[in-house]
Amino acid sequence: MGRTKKRALVIGAGGLGCAVLPLLARQGVEAVVLDDDTVSLSNLQRQLLFGTADLGRPKAEVAAERVRALVPGASIDARMERLTPERALELLAGVDVVVDGSDNFPTRFLVNDACVISGTPLVHGAILRFTGQVMAISPRETACYRCLFEAPPPAGVVPSCAEAGVLGALCGIVGAWMVWSALALLSGTETQDGLIVHDALAGSTRLVGLRRDPACAVCGDAPSIRTLTPERYVEAEACVA
Repeated sequence: MGRTKKRALVIGAGGLGCAVLPLLARQGVEAVVLDDDTVSLSNLQRQLLFGTADLGRPKAEVAAERVRALVPGASIDARMERLTPERALELLAGVDVVVDGSDNFPTRFLVNDACVISGTPLVHGAILRFTGQVMAISPRETACYRCLFEAPPPAGVVPSCAEAGVLGALCGIVGAWMVWSALALLSGTETQDGLIVHDALAGSTRLVGLRRDPACAVCGDAPSIRTLTPERYVEAEACVA
């Protein structure tokens, strides 16, 4: 008998992942959470699935344990690894939607490219200081992340979390938007074609309208990116978590 429940691959068990995972589980969505990091004291102000007793433990493992405790019967699989070009398409196999809360630009571009190449719907989310953003992507139908940003910025251009800071409460707001977007993609509900931007200081949320770029390197009419070449996704300092 075929699988009846929908399955999400959640990239990152940081502040956004900790907000997303319980909400997906309560909606009956199966999840695979991918993160190779461990819990540290500086995480706790925004990563609400963790406590001081978890310091040093793998984030993905602890997050899965907490979600199972919060939502009896939840199906969640923890993978203590980083998304790589070599493994990306394999990890996407059998996934209905990807929810990306990763903390660096190379990973975001890798997730985007893998989803477009495989045809997997994607929800991108990010926060920095008092601002958060969410983007729902239907490959080759809506704009993708490369339609918005052609390539990762040079190292040092965007400040790190340690330099700029992150409002922990914003993870809940952006995480909820990400889950709604994922559920809309899973159910076929029409989503807005663009980038949702939430400004906590201004108390405002706006939609930046976007359209698929026919010249986009990965989702355009004549794409130049057809494979996940490792050299394209050079590791950079984490800037959002």
